[in-house]
Amino acid sequence: MAAHIDLQDVRVRFGARVVFDALTCAFPRGAVSVILGGSGSGKSTMLRLVAGLLRPSHGRVLVAGDDVAKLSARDLRRARRSIGMMFQGGALLDSFSVFENLAFPLREHAGLGAEQVTAAVHARLEAVGLTGVDRLLPGQLSGGMMKRVALARAMMMDPDVLLCDEPFSGLDPVSLRRVERLLQTVNRERGITMVVVSHHIASTLRLADHVVMLLPGRVVSGPPDDLLERDDPLVQAFLREEDVDVPATEVEFRA
Repeated sequence: MAAHIDLQDVRVRFGARVVFDALTCAFPRGAVSVILGGSGSGKSTMLRLVAGLLRPSHGRVLVAGDDVAKLSARDLRRARRSIGMMFQGGALLDSFSVFENLAFPLREHAGLGAEQVTAAVHARLEAVGLTGVDRLLPGQLSGGMMKRVALARAMMMDPDVLLCDEPFSGLDPVSLRRVERLLQTVNRERGITMVVVSHHIASTLRLADHVVMLLPGRVVSGPPDDLLERDDPLVQAFLREEDVDVPATEVEFRA
């Protein structure tokens, strides 16, 4: 598959701590890619790079051919309209109802009339299996409902790329499988390039077309079945959830 997102020789440093040094990896167009790695390995940092929320000190972050690290503020706003973000904690506005949370980006950026906004909000909610929740506040939602509302909001602008930061965290097994199926359905029906950060190995093996593993000093990537057959003790231990000592800080990626 052709790459939709391509990180080339990327360097990110926070003070004395090097997160990435010469990181290179790609995410196929139209596929579900899952980023795996230990705590502090830079998984969420990669999403911030792709969304243009963080600029590397060196390297290129290409999204559909545009280097988001080099775009002007105006062009970056334009590029972000094609990128949806599902944040780990939902990041819904607490004082806004579910309806208002979803309607907000349309009112700000799409220039639609009231009837069109209402129709779009209800279509997204229906797509994630929610009805009758317009007036609920985020604090009135269960964990599973919160994840589904966050997914619906991330889809409001019909993005080409969907970034999901820990969409399964804090969910019971039933809710986890429901959100997992929703992500699969969104990907298959809309052909969206999806990049998911997760700690959940079983879900990764069911969901992913492509896996990017951030290991100490290197990146390993490929289809999950290929990685499971790879003769690499650290990859095997990680995917089979066996005991393994993986340093959580000072992770560097060098060519």
